[in-house]
Parts: sequence; C-alpha cells; structure tokens
Amino acid sequence: MKKNFLIAISSIFILISVTVLWIANTYNHLVRLNENIKTQWGQVENVYQRRADLIPNLVNTVKGSANFEKNTLNQIIEARSKATSSSINRNDLNQNQINKFQQVQDQLNNSINRFLLIVENYPNLRSTENFYELQNQLEGTENRINVERNRFNEKVNNFNTYRNQFPKIIIANFFYKFQEKGYFQSQIGSKKSPIINFSDN
Repeated sequence: MKKNFLIAISSIFILISVTVLWIANTYNHLVRLNENIKTQWGQVENVYQRRADLIPNLVNTVKGSANFEKNTLNQIIEARSKATSSSINRNDLNQNQINKFQQVQDQLNNSINRFLLIVENYPNLRSTENFYELQNQLEGTENRINVERNRFNEKVNNFNTYRNQFPKIIIANFFYKFQEKGYFQSQIGSKKSPIINFSDN
C-alpha cells in the first residue's frame, strides 16, 4: 500500500515537473519570437525614418526653383509631419495598429509620388546633381522599406504560427504581450510596392 502511494506521488511529481518545464520552455520560446518581432519593428521604423529625413532635403532643393508649386511642397511637408508623429507601441503590434501606421505611411508615399510627377515638368530641376542624388537615395530607401516590411511579416508569421498551435495557444492567451501580431498588407489594388521612375521619358 505504501509502495503504491509512493509510486502515485512520484508519478504526480514527475507529471507536474514535466508540465512546468514544458510551460517554461513554451513561454521562453514565445519571448524569443516576440523580441525578434520588436527588433524587426525597430528596423521598419528606422527605414521609414530614413525616408522622412530625406524629404526636407528634397523639399529644400526644390524650393530653389522659383516657379515650383508651393501647395505641393506644403502637402508633402504636412504628410511627412503626420508620418513622423505616428508611432505605435512595440508591445502592441496588433493588426489595427499596423494598419493605422501603414495608412499614414501610405499617405506620405502618395504625396512623394505626386511630388515627383510634378517635378517631371521641371527639367532644369531634375538635372541638378543634388536632386538627382536625393532621388536615388529615396528610391533605395523605398526598396529597403519593402525588404524590412517583408522581414517583419516573416517574424510575425513565425510568432503567430507558433503561438496559435494547440496547446501553446493556452499559454499565449494568459499573457497580453503574446497576443497575435499584425502584418503589413498590400494596398488595395496593388501587388507590389510603388515604383518611382526617375528616368527621363
């Protein structure tokens, strides 16, 4: 009788120990995946900030052209201001927050595209070395944005796939920081990131 009791207690202890170890391992893995997302989010913010930092130089270069539309400059400055003031908490990267961030960034991107189309009517401005260099930097930054967004989506996919597996989802649902993360999505009607063409027609 005593022997059976000790076996039962030992079995319960082993079961509890294995369960605790599994929970700890799952929690730690969720932490690693979550930190990977936050790190990648920092990279996304970094490339968007780089684009925002290029805009004042681009605008100042264009201001030198006496006839350039002031309304266009004001629109791009306003869109940049909205984009740089928009930020989200790295600990709350849900789909709604990502969509809001992306919407503001898309508005800035649309302003930049309109701005560059208008510049096409100013051949003297387009041919200046400073403007040409800034256009190239902007094009490179747009490519970096696309790369970093794709990497972010990969990290989110790894996290969401892991956290939504049963029974890991039970552990994840106990902690707010392990809620499902949001993805960057294509604009409606677009299949790839905007292409800015700087070549002469």
